[in-house]
Amino acid sequence: MELKTLIDENKLNQRIKELADEINNDFTCDEPVIAICILKGAVMFYAELMKHLKMPVKMEFVRLSSYGNSKTSSGKVSALNISLPPLENQKVLVVEDIVDTGLTLNFLLNYIKEKGQAKEVKLVTLFDKKCARKYNVHPDYCAFDVDNKFIVGFGLDNQEFYRNIPYIGYIE
Repeated sequence: MELKTLIDENKLNQRIKELADEINNDFTCDEPVIAICILKGAVMFYAELMKHLKMPVKMEFVRLSSYGNSKTSSGKVSALNISLPPLENQKVLVVEDIVDTGLTLNFLLNYIKEKGQAKEVKLVTLFDKKCARKYNVHPDYCAFDVDNKFIVGFGLDNQEFYRNIPYIGYIE
């Protein structure tokens, strides 16, 4: 399978730094934020983004899936690991790799708002695939819009492969 480059490593890292600047402008430097990474896809984006945030950050991780090994959503969210600290009256930043149908994020954002009773919840994503949206989920911060390409790299996968490449490629 041949990958074609969509976004090179330099452009990717530059845009992540710009996103961090936007987030730093919206959050105060002295108020802590709980940053929740949605595993596995967002981990490389999350690690790079965290390096540039100025406020105190508590790093947390959840593992959710609606894809399994398929290229399309199953229509159901599997909460593989969703153990979070108390979120009541906390500022929360959810970090996702790609918002497509919105199913997984709809589930998690409702969970954080209703069960966690967070004071404020913001969503940052590396990619927004609006053409696939089925749920009313809108990122507060987005690095790139993407059309209907199947993209991989920098954490995004195809059947668990390609997560380790340092750029974004796509499969024809």
